[in-house]
Amino acid sequence: MKKKIVSALLCGIMALGCLTACNSESANKIKELAKNTDVSGLESVEKEIVNSVTGAGVVPTKDRSGNDIKVPSEVNSIVSLAPSTTRVLIDLGLALKIVAVDTNSMAYKEYLPSGIKTFDMMNPDNEAIAALKPDLVFTSGMSSVGGTSPFKSLIDAGICVADIPSSASIADIAEDLKFIGNCTGKGIEAVALATAMDASFKLMSKACESIPEEKRKTVLFMMNIPTSDSPTIYSFGAGTYMDEMLTKIGAKNACASQQGWVSISIEDAVKMNPDVILTNVDYVEDPVKDIKALKGWENVKAIKDNAVYKVDPNLSMQPNNHVVDAALEWLKDIYPDIFTDLSKSLEKSLKDTVEKIKGIAGTSETTKAAA
Repeated sequence: MKKKIVSALLCGIMALGCLTACNSESANKIKELAKNTDVSGLESVEKEIVNSVTGAGVVPTKDRSGNDIKVPSEVNSIVSLAPSTTRVLIDLGLALKIVAVDTNSMAYKEYLPSGIKTFDMMNPDNEAIAALKPDLVFTSGMSSVGGTSPFKSLIDAGICVADIPSSASIADIAEDLKFIGNCTGKGIEAVALATAMDASFKLMSKACESIPEEKRKTVLFMMNIPTSDSPTIYSFGAGTYMDEMLTKIGAKNACASQQGWVSISIEDAVKMNPDVILTNVDYVEDPVKDIKALKGWENVKAIKDNAVYKVDPNLSMQPNNHVVDAALEWLKDIYPDIFTDLSKSLEKSLKDTVEKIKGIAGTSETTKAAA
């Protein structure tokens, strides 16, 4: 049955590749295809695709923060000051149009032009950015801490600065993808990526419905390791896309009673007694070993059951289409006994989906930028 669902969704998603903006004939073909597609309990493919295609290719007049912007008719040089945006641009086949990135985006340097300029997203050099004469500058909420934009001089110079604040939900991430695509002439390709992400989460959520409530595991996600000097643990509560990811894979967030990005005491964390601990800490050699060695944590269920796992920080902490990969990684760590076989088949289905979407977008993660 799940193969049938995957095939149905793939048909709908792949059909986007033949669309161009405002092509009513193609849109009608999509609608006919969707009407004859068995989605077996999932939301209507017809509604999803038709709604997504509506507006694809329409150049935005406001950025994701609601600021007025004027996107150039041609975008040939881009500055990306957020790694989440940089990765989307790479997925859309625009790596060679990127002339500068933030320092964190160098995690993807193998896909970027050799010798690309880098900037500190927290303290951008506007004069140096302006000297590059970019058509478009993508920024993030990280660059505007305190509510004041540091890019006023660029805006005053007539450069299009498009801000994308940190997304609070998976739906927000989908809108970010479409916004980036519509700004860069890749509207249809971005719709394909967003649709693939949505379909993939639906498949995972559908698969996890069978977990009985009493067997759903409580997860504590640790973004740091507490010390005597800094006895606070940073994590996330409700109202975040990462909390939504846990819910979709049938898990419970230990911090769900709190809102947004949270800090908790060591004592509160121990009282939560999570079944599983996930960490994205990458500043120590072996974060799993360090967490297991925390004093006073010996009776925490996750420690006793050896259920502490390190996960890829770039997948989960960067709100873009790759949160699907993060959710799969979490799924296999949280439910290894239940979903060993299912996660493998699901992973293959999702990888096949992504590869087909990349074909539509005319790009590939394995394609390196020209030196």
